Amino acid sequence: MLIRSLDSQLRWLSLLLFLLIALISLLPSLRLLTEAVTSVSFTASSPLSDVLSSERTWRALKNSFYTSSLGTLIAVLLGSGFAFIVSLTNIRRRPLWVFCFMLPMMIPPQVTALSWLQLFGPASPLLNTFGIAPALGSANPMYSAEGIALLLGIQSAPLVFLALRTQLMNLPQDMVEAARMASASQFRIWIDIIVPLSRSALVAGAALAFVSSLGNFGIPAMLGIPINYLVLPTLIYQQMAGFGEDILSEVAGLSMIIALLVLAGMLLQQWLQQRSQYALIGHTTQPIFFDLKKARMPTEFALGMVLSFILVIPLIGLIISSFVPALGMPLNSNTFTLNAYVEMVSNQGSTARAFVNSGMLAFFTAMVLMLVCLPLGYLLMRLPMRVRSVVASLIEVPYAIPGIVLAIAFILLFAKPLPIINVSLYGTLGIIFLAYLSCFLSVCLKPVMTAMSLLDASLEEAAQLAGANSIQRLMHIILPLTAPAFFAGGLLVFLISINELTVSALLWSAGNETLGVLIFNLDESGDSVLASAISVLVVLLVASLMALLSLLAPRLPKGIIPWHD
Repeated sequence: MLIRSLDSQLRWLSLLLFLLIALISLLPSLRLLTEAVTSVSFTASSPLSDVLSSERTWRALKNSFYTSSLGTLIAVLLGSGFAFIVSLTNIRRRPLWVFCFMLPMMIPPQVTALSWLQLFGPASPLLNTFGIAPALGSANPMYSAEGIALLLGIQSAPLVFLALRTQLMNLPQDMVEAARMASASQFRIWIDIIVPLSRSALVAGAALAFVSSLGNFGIPAMLGIPINYLVLPTLIYQQMAGFGEDILSEVAGLSMIIALLVLAGMLLQQWLQQRSQYALIGHTTQPIFFDLKKARMPTEFALGMVLSFILVIPLIGLIISSFVPALGMPLNSNTFTLNAYVEMVSNQGSTARAFVNSGMLAFFTAMVLMLVCLPLGYLLMRLPMRVRSVVASLIEVPYAIPGIVLAIAFILLFAKPLPIINVSLYGTLGIIFLAYLSCFLSVCLKPVMTAMSLLDASLEEAAQLAGANSIQRLMHIILPLTAPAFFAGGLLVFLISINELTVSALLWSAGNETLGVLIFNLDESGDSVLASAISVLVVLLVASLMALLSLLAPRLPKGIIPWHD
């Protein structure tokens, strides 16, 4: 019925696109569920009972809850603090503060972990440069559960910031003015008006931070594996290094545990949001605004200190580490060297290969999704609201579940050669490419659909009356008007996928390394100086792409670029 209502030119395209959604969004998840369910048996020798009875599983589950919960608390404190100050006060250079606070979320987690590792401990080039490094043999404090939680909190704080800032910018100023006329103090305004009205957004941000921390692989891998502190994603990674005919069933069971935890977290978020939501009726469009007056400069200084601690100083430590011959040496005129960069460019075949692989994967993922999302968004906007919501939810499933779980699903799906054509994708860039398409489809689709929802329907109706068919309307009306959002979605996909680690950590093979995998492997093998040099270039690439997106922001619908008003 839905397909029949479309123009004949779009019927075949709609069938093809919905088939694509089923293949890359539903099929991997169903394959994972099938593998986990078929191993359900409570006999002593079943894979599922081995997983559930293993002490390592419960210890990893306990560690996951501890680090994710503590990381969520840190994320809420950082994210809400920045959101309240940046959104509700008259601090200067607001876009710059938002840009800098969003940067840690866009930097790959393995780069974040590496920069903090280079900052502390007796081998820290930064501390040795200033002569304040701890004594040799001292433990690096980042190799701990609390170190993992700290970085998870910093990585997830922008999620809390984004969720809360959107709500805060819509709070009405007239409620505050009424409270002030009633002689309410600033504290009472804060407690009785601002906090209750923003509570649902704070709950949503906290849930997102917890789910993100639960599925994070890069930070727990680099900080936890060296001390044998395992969480569920790193336990799956280590299990995959083992052998045995039941290994895929076991990791499928572990993956389903994470997936169920993520699902429970999202359901809890929705329940808490419903209980803590307030409705505003008839308010003005003027947002709440507080004049800091003499407190503005101290507030800006405090924000600068926090950003220096979570972003600037670790990056400085990473840069210094890339300019010394070896860790543990101070940076001075005698030790300064570009050997790591020369080695990276001229002598390391794996480095060039990783840059090419990541660049190709990111480029083709972005291009294919851009080509898919334009007609897909056009079709979805013409579906009934309920059907559209169901399809959109199915598209978001691969992005919502942890990347390590998605990787296991694709391994199960493509471990054997494809039927009929007898071609094997396992161990090739092809399987990573398909996993990226599945994971990042929703990232590219959301900006396009947001832009399409703001278009005036009369434009297309006029073209239809003039005899233009669906394809002509799509290419000559929809595409030009949504081109900035179309391009922004592709850039967001490129930005995220070029540094991706969690999915590719289990899907890569020799000769098919990605940048994220290369940095992780170099640090594991002890070549941290070269890993630092590559990480510096990755940070520059991320910052440049974010700046490019910021230049596009004035031409985009509000909310498409997360760090721009």
